[in-house]
Amino acid sequence: MPSTLDNPIAISLGDPAGIGPEVIAKCWDHRADFNLPPFVAIGDGRALAAVWDGPIEVVDDPSEADAAFDYALPLLQLSAAESDIPGHPSVAGAHCSLDSLELAVGLARSGSASAVVTGPVAKEQLYAIGFQHPGQTEFVAERCGISPSNVVMMLAGPTLRTVPVTTHLPLRDVPDALSVQLIESRGRAALRGLQRNFGIANPRLAVSGLNPHAGEGGSLGRAEIEIIEPAIAALTAEGWHVTGPHPADTMFHDRARAKYDVALCMYHDQALIPIKALHFEEAVNVTLGLPIVRTAPDHGTAFDIAGQDRADPRPMAAAIRMAAQCAMIRTEAP
Repeated sequence: MPSTLDNPIAISLGDPAGIGPEVIAKCWDHRADFNLPPFVAIGDGRALAAVWDGPIEVVDDPSEADAAFDYALPLLQLSAAESDIPGHPSVAGAHCSLDSLELAVGLARSGSASAVVTGPVAKEQLYAIGFQHPGQTEFVAERCGISPSNVVMMLAGPTLRTVPVTTHLPLRDVPDALSVQLIESRGRAALRGLQRNFGIANPRLAVSGLNPHAGEGGSLGRAEIEIIEPAIAALTAEGWHVTGPHPADTMFHDRARAKYDVALCMYHDQALIPIKALHFEEAVNVTLGLPIVRTAPDHGTAFDIAGQDRADPRPMAAAIRMAAQCAMIRTEAP
C-alpha cells in the first residue's frame, strides 16, 4: 500500500506475554506481501526480541518511523518493570500494555500518528492493576473525550460489516437491555461511521430482529414491534436508508448482503458468528464514533501459543490496512 499518509500508524503491542509482539513483527517481515504502510510499534522491545530475531530501530518520535521502516521495525520503547515470558502474563506486563495503549491514542489525538491499531490485551491482568473499563474501546473513547455510549464496535470484513447493539451480556439480559434509544444510537453511529471512515455517502443499514423469524408478527415475541420497529422508523425519518427488522437466519447469504452496507444486530453472537464464519482471518474490529481512527485484529492474546511461532499475522495485517484506508478517507474528505 503506497502510503499517502503524513504520519505512520501507531500500533500498541498489547500484552507483552501474548501474541501481539509476534504478529506485529511478522507484519513487518511481510510488509510488502501484506501491502502495509509504514507503522511504528509501541511497547517493550524485550517482548519483540523474545519471539523474533529481526531488526528493531528504536525511535524517539513517530516522524522517524518512515525513514527506518525499510530496514527495521520502528519501535517507541516503553520498558516494563520486568520482562515477560511468552505465555505467562504478569502485572508488570499489564502496566506496559496500558501505557503503550495510552501513548498510541495520544499520538493519534495529537496528529503525530495517522491512526491507532491496538494489540490484544488480557483483561484479567488489567483489572488487577485497577483498570475500570470493560475493554480497550471504552478506554480509548474516554481518552478521546467521547462517552462510551456514543461509540460502537463494528466488525468489518471484505463482504460483511456487523455492529452489535449489545455486547458482553448474558443472553437472558439482552431483551431488557434493548431500547428504542439504544438501537437508534447504535444505528446512527454506524451510519455516520460508514460515511466518515469508509467514504460511503448514502450507507444502507439492515437491522436484525431479536427473536426467531423476527418475532413472526408478535407470536414469537414483541421486541420487534415494540422496540426495533420504532427505532427503524425514527432513523428513516432522519433520512437514513434503514430496513428491517429482518430474520437473522436469512440476513447473511450472498444476495442478502448485497442489499446493505452494515448489519445492526441485537446481541454479540448474532453479529460475530457470521463475520467470523465468512472472514475469520480478515475480520477487523473498527471503533466508530471517535475523533481518531482505531482498529484492532479480532482475536485475543492467545497465551497458549505465544512464543511458539504459530500466531497468524493476517488479522493484524488486515487491521493495519483498514486503519490506513480509513485514515486516508478521512484525510481526503472535504
